[in-house]
Amino acid sequence: MSLLRKSLASLGIGAAKVDAVLQRDVLIPGETLPVTVVVQGGKAEQTVERIQLYLCCQYLEEIETDSESETPETETIRQTCTLASWSLDEAFTVAAGDTRQFEVELTLPFNTPITIGDVKVWLETHLDIPLALDPTDNDRLTVRPDPLMDGVFTALEQAGLRIRQVECEAAQGFPLPFVQEFELVPVDGPFHGRWRELEIVAYRHETELALWFEIDRRHHGLRGMLAGLLGQGELERHCVIPADTPPVQAGEQVLTYLDLHT
Repeated sequence: MSLLRKSLASLGIGAAKVDAVLQRDVLIPGETLPVTVVVQGGKAEQTVERIQLYLCCQYLEEIETDSESETPETETIRQTCTLASWSLDEAFTVAAGDTRQFEVELTLPFNTPITIGDVKVWLETHLDIPLALDPTDNDRLTVRPDPLMDGVFTALEQAGLRIRQVECEAAQGFPLPFVQEFELVPVDGPFHGRWRELEIVAYRHETELALWFEIDRRHHGLRGMLAGLLGQGELERHCVIPADTPPVQAGEQVLTYLDLHT
């Protein structure tokens, strides 16, 4: 085998490539994602020490930029969170022009963010090749609400609320380092005129769906407040729905709660 080809492959020229083929385009948190990992040999034989897959998303976190100031300034930065991972740690050799396939299953955690607005979830696939540039593949995923959360969103929409902003914000006290916030505004219906906007944090456990609510009646805006209040245990409006609740009933329960507590 040509030494030149080996040298070029180590630089990524004519090297092996990896492609993660997703068996489904649209996913729901809690479901299993089947993936076919295809490794295509390049122009030279190469040894792959491992294949690694990472299910990732980003969230926003405020950090202090000047700790010596009496009133520290903060900066909002994007952090990357690995939601789930998978690794094939058995080394193998892929010959020039050869193809190897591996079947993988990744379970999406219950609190994988719903991909609305700027929220992104993606799958990173890496080949670990010694003394060479590691081939990678990135695939965007579409994540939709599970039936329980979908029932809540449907009821809110029918009551005249519309989603205006969705973000993942850093928060403490949860298995993941963030929560997903949904900002809604009443455009008509029973809540129109009662308050300016509603922010919701939803966190799904195996046996229940927990919801926290914060309401702005004074037109000050709540953006970025809810996750911080949640981490400090200062949110009083808290609703828990058992996981076996029918979706329609879950939506009705949320509307009743909001009507009684706002």
